[in-house]
Amino acid sequence: MNTEVQNLYNKLIDAWNRRDAQGMSDPFAEHGVQIGFDGSKLIGKEEIFSHLFTIFENHPTAPFITKVKEIRSLGTDAAILYAIAGMIPPGKSDIEPAVNAHQTLVAVKKDNGWQVELFQNTPAQFHGRPELVEEMTEELRELL
Repeated sequence: MNTEVQNLYNKLIDAWNRRDAQGMSDPFAEHGVQIGFDGSKLIGKEEIFSHLFTIFENHPTAPFITKVKEIRSLGTDAAILYAIAGMIPPGKSDIEPAVNAHQTLVAVKKDNGWQVELFQNTPAQFHGRPELVEEMTEELRELL
């Protein structure tokens, strides 16, 4: 199960890094939810695709650098994955700590295999605790 859920997550991240709206929306369940860094809540493959297509067409998005921290089974047909993520902005060579994030993926196993029910990308700003921002950034830099 863990390998399948990890592969599902990797598929999402790879699609983001390729700026592929279709590739990013395809793994979602029919009524899957994506909550973006800015709080945007999108429901269903069509809405997720449309939103991401516009973003990729109009903004030079940065690729994710990610590290899966935990995958936990929620029974035989559901799991939750926790990861940390950073981004290297276009034209830069280092992670931008201001956009570090916690990522959560809830996956369910259906007839067609594993699907995303929820993918949430939450800012990891750690208000008033800059040492935690630096700690996360350093952990992500080790992956470069």
